[in-house]
Amino acid sequence: MLQEYMKEQKKHIDARLKELLCTDVKAFERLYESMNYSLNGGGKRIRPILMLAVIEMLGKNSRPYLDMACALECVHTYSLIHDDLPAMDNDDYRRGNLTNHKVYGDGMAILAGDGLLTYAFELMASQKQIESSKISAIISTFARAAGPAGMVGGQAFDLESEGNMEIGIDGLKLLHKAKTGVMFKAAIDIAAIVGDATLEERNALDDYALYMGLTFQITDDILDVVGESHVLGKPVGSDKKNKKATYVTIFSLEEARRLARQSAESASASLTPFGDRARILKELVEYMLVRVN
Repeated sequence: MLQEYMKEQKKHIDARLKELLCTDVKAFERLYESMNYSLNGGGKRIRPILMLAVIEMLGKNSRPYLDMACALECVHTYSLIHDDLPAMDNDDYRRGNLTNHKVYGDGMAILAGDGLLTYAFELMASQKQIESSKISAIISTFARAAGPAGMVGGQAFDLESEGNMEIGIDGLKLLHKAKTGVMFKAAIDIAAIVGDATLEERNALDDYALYMGLTFQITDDILDVVGESHVLGKPVGSDKKNKKATYVTIFSLEEARRLARQSAESASASLTPFGDRARILKELVEYMLVRVN
């Protein structure tokens, strides 16, 4: 059921993403080409799918919020473009394609990332079907998650921690929560605002976001060791190359797998208040645990 659900949602998201970024200013064409190159260059679309799935679990039709979901993907793509730059992780491939800076150069890649980030907020603010009070709360939530108190802070900590294998488990948890988990939580928080979630539902969703994000990141650490480049669509072994602390290097491959399974089980357990309505979200975290890319 999950694979069919993800395929259908991805089809709608991909189609809408292809429609969004265009310009009639000839001087800006290469910038827009660079943005679209990465935005429409593949990807599982997990964050927007997660947001839409939570909205549906809360009893609302998700289709009117497709642009909001696309805004999430714009910010995620911006973060990947910047992450791949020579001054960051210095990767040559992403999603099976050459990274943005390898095609368009470092300067244009930086501007493409900047463009996607700022466009995401323009897209969010233009959603007329959502009450203005909710739009304000959504943008505030999203900006904090994407900014220096969230993802950008996590990226900075990641950069500062490069070569330092001694950050410990607390440092590793902070790194992954800020760099990766925070955007999953933002997708869920936005859905909770849109779906008028109760306090009990929000608390359950907060727990789910925490453990689901942890499951995703530990699995990412594992795949960087045991994955295959042609399946992942990006190089493996980059964590080791950049001397980064991960769940595999701090613990072991076997222990990392155990921790990932434990986190997935905790994520599923947190959804108990939703009963059968949570089936897609439970299957989604299981998918994150066993994914190969």
